[in-house]
Amino acid sequence: MTKKERTVIKNADLVISMDDTRRILSCCDIVISQGEIQKVEKNTHLTGVDEIIDASGCVVTPGLINTHHHLFQSLTKAVPGGQNALLFGWLKTLYPIWSRFGPDEIRISTTLGLSELALSGCTMSSDHLYLFPNGATLDDTIHAAYEVGLRFYPTRGSMSIGETLGGLPPDNLVEKEHDIINDCIRVIDKFNDVTPASMIRIGLAPCSPFSVTRELMKDTALLARDKGVTLHTHLAENEEDIAYSLEKFGCRPGQYVEDLGWTGKDVWHAHCVKLNTQEINLFASTRTGVSHCPCSNCRLGSGIAPIRDMLRNGVNVGLGVDGSASNDSGSLISEARQAMLLQRVKNGADSMSALDALELATRGGADILGRPECGRIQVGARGDLAIWDISGIDSAGSWDPASLLLAGPKKVKHLIVEGRMIVCDGNLVTVNVAETLSEVKRLVKNLQSQ
Repeated sequence: MTKKERTVIKNADLVISMDDTRRILSCCDIVISQGEIQKVEKNTHLTGVDEIIDASGCVVTPGLINTHHHLFQSLTKAVPGGQNALLFGWLKTLYPIWSRFGPDEIRISTTLGLSELALSGCTMSSDHLYLFPNGATLDDTIHAAYEVGLRFYPTRGSMSIGETLGGLPPDNLVEKEHDIINDCIRVIDKFNDVTPASMIRIGLAPCSPFSVTRELMKDTALLARDKGVTLHTHLAENEEDIAYSLEKFGCRPGQYVEDLGWTGKDVWHAHCVKLNTQEINLFASTRTGVSHCPCSNCRLGSGIAPIRDMLRNGVNVGLGVDGSASNDSGSLISEARQAMLLQRVKNGADSMSALDALELATRGGADILGRPECGRIQVGARGDLAIWDISGIDSAGSWDPASLLLAGPKKVKHLIVEGRMIVCDGNLVTVNVAETLSEVKRLVKNLQSQ
């Protein structure tokens, strides 16, 4: 489906704007023209409209934004042997399977993962691809994202320390560092688009401090700043991570990344479950972002990230579903609910509201990805909207339709990205779902038989 010249969403029961004043509007219309929100008001009367979407019985939110994923893992959900393992043991179970991937596996897993995200209300997703076996490239994920139609923020990951040199990944999944840097330059020059309507932005993302050298971390940061792109990695995910940092680097993870130039508004780190008070203050003062991945953190037994403390100290926080091999799902609306519930378990029932969690999933994600034109519904923002039907069984009896995360649907009715319909009446309309599922089944069977 093509982008419409002018689309009107009419009669929404509620619009949760996440704009600068956090307005919640009732009986409201939204006009999108050339991919940009033109009006947010009641009773619009327009001529020359290409499409009218009736949002009666619906809540409209900004499209959700996923700030951390490993889309290639969508073909390795619920793998036996890794289901009850901590992070390092889980990785050692999955590495041999991932080493058998190629371009087809990367492309189809990306299509599958982005499709799942779209149905959960996500309009923009980052991705962290850090292994490139058997001819796979970052291009494979980008081509899949074009097909699905979500905004995409792929990060060119890397691993350079294999088992022979004391690293965690097997040697056949690591790359030479000069090859890594050269390919980073290639994908930035080929794909990075910094315009406000951009559908593709590139970031650079060494996998973790325990899978690349100090020199590669430094060189990647220098390259990113020279090219004007962002930086991303995993940090302080669990106690094993902290112990490794203290043993190998003689300092905690926060100090390590600060020493290497890996703090600032152009940097966001995934997980950060074990950040201490000093590290939280460092991230706040440097405007370094955090991608909170609550379901994965639960699945791997990593702990509950101190999100309330981060927010109170001014750290920018977004949400991430993480890879489907450590989450076994890819629903961003479920991730927002889990974030809310975990902070309540840790800090009390008043520590995070449903709207607080929804803000992390929208405006929060846009801010740490450097996309202030997304994640909110206001004039001049991009036309990325999630429309949720609250007339069904799952929402029936709710006194507060704005509290979607407490009593709301798990899938969107409609999803619009840059004025283009991606999900219509609960169905993905940009890709052939049956063909994708057939390909997934074939590829998984091949992986299991090897």
